[in-house]
Amino acid sequence: MNTSSTHNTGSLRVLFTVCLAAVILPLNFVSGAVATPAIARELGGSAQALSWITNSFMLTFGCFLMAAGALADEIGRKKVFISGVSLFALLSLLQAFSSSLLWTDLLRGAQGIAAAGALAGGAAALAQEFDGAARTRAFSLMGSSFGVGLAFGPFLAGLLIAHFGWRSVFFSAAAIALISLLSGTSKMRETRNPQAAGIDWPGTVSFTAMLALLTWALMEIPQSGLNSPQVLAMLAGAAVLLGIFVAVELRVKNPMLDLSLFRYVRFIGVQALPLATGFCFVVLLVVLPMLFIGVTGLSEERAGLMMMALSVPMLVVPLLAAWLTRWIPAGVLCTAGLVIAAAGLGWLSRAVLAQDLSGMIAPMLIIGVGTGLPWGLMDGLSVSVVPKERAGMATGIFSTTRVAGEGISLAIVGAILSALTHNALAAQFTGGEISQAAQRLATGNLAVAQQLIPQASTAQLQALYAASLHPLLLCLTGITLFSALVVLLALRGNHQETAETAAVCQKDLSP
Repeated sequence: MNTSSTHNTGSLRVLFTVCLAAVILPLNFVSGAVATPAIARELGGSAQALSWITNSFMLTFGCFLMAAGALADEIGRKKVFISGVSLFALLSLLQAFSSSLLWTDLLRGAQGIAAAGALAGGAAALAQEFDGAARTRAFSLMGSSFGVGLAFGPFLAGLLIAHFGWRSVFFSAAAIALISLLSGTSKMRETRNPQAAGIDWPGTVSFTAMLALLTWALMEIPQSGLNSPQVLAMLAGAAVLLGIFVAVELRVKNPMLDLSLFRYVRFIGVQALPLATGFCFVVLLVVLPMLFIGVTGLSEERAGLMMMALSVPMLVVPLLAAWLTRWIPAGVLCTAGLVIAAAGLGWLSRAVLAQDLSGMIAPMLIIGVGTGLPWGLMDGLSVSVVPKERAGMATGIFSTTRVAGEGISLAIVGAILSALTHNALAAQFTGGEISQAAQRLATGNLAVAQQLIPQASTAQLQALYAASLHPLLLCLTGITLFSALVVLLALRGNHQETAETAAVCQKDLSP
């Protein structure tokens, strides 16, 4: 009995350790977005370089998730988890002391790799520590931890920046990571897969290079134009690397991504869910802080409070969605959620155009509620729509699609917003600095944009930014509605099929 009690205590400490580590991953993402205007004021840098503060983390995070999972199977889950969290803490400290935007971007990219190790190792460790219903509850708690990071990340970051400066954001991330390491890693058992086949290096390298080139090309479009030789060369290079990746995965014995899973229509429909939530929710975690802080002039603390309207529903709605699958098919719930989020985006576009800050709170809340429905179901669906023996690979593909898709959606939205801002400025002002001013304004740096166009008043630039963000939000509304249609058609099924997956719908609620 004492042995059983000791084991239970150790398992709970392991669960606390993994959940605490899970909090800092979304916290780090949203904190970076909130801190970008303050970093720009101190370190300067081009608009593109500032965008990499967020994009580099998401890019490497998505690229290395599956490789980290394979490495955890090969050398040990505990070892990969501890290495990932330790490296994450070290890189956070280095960012806190950074005096160069280039080094900050590089450290953020490296931190994405560490985050992939922490998530892959931690999830695998929980799967080994718990069984049956206890495993479901453990993954539900880990998913709730991601919700906590998303919900309170903007407010915490704003509070820290307002009182202690932007470097305190990275100090706090390092502190949480260290507490996670000290709290329960000593109780974590080392496990590995004796049949592990190792990392698919050709697939990993070609996939990572393809995503990097594609993201870089999208971020270069505002500065160089879509028809520039540099952008076209990078897009062509990304297409070639995609072809190489597909050829490698079709021939290699143990592929990183089993492309045969895409023969299942329902599996394709599930992949549309993280892409949709990337465009209707995740991009707002970056764009709205730039609007509130850089353009409207709110303090970081007040901007963080505003952002909670968008993210707090993630604490409750995903769990509610899993409960509702007892009566309503998961595909219907996901479709309804995306339609609700699209309605919120349309409403938000009107409030933005009217420059009504208080009027933005309600639509942000609607977007959060709508997004929360598929957010709480798509992890379980990613497993349930394929044969049981393919569940592990399906989860890996889904996680990669989610994080990599969020990085690409950020780059696409950034390029569109910059183009719309350029057109708005060019219609009212003349001069050679219009392009640079548009990039600065699109990234929320109104002060520098006004220096580049001295004849423009603050009110004029704020109105032009709102006029540019308005059609972008309408575009996101259209993308979300189209995604809802794809999900509805792909995930059509009887109620019994979706009810059988209700137990796993609460599993990993990560962003």
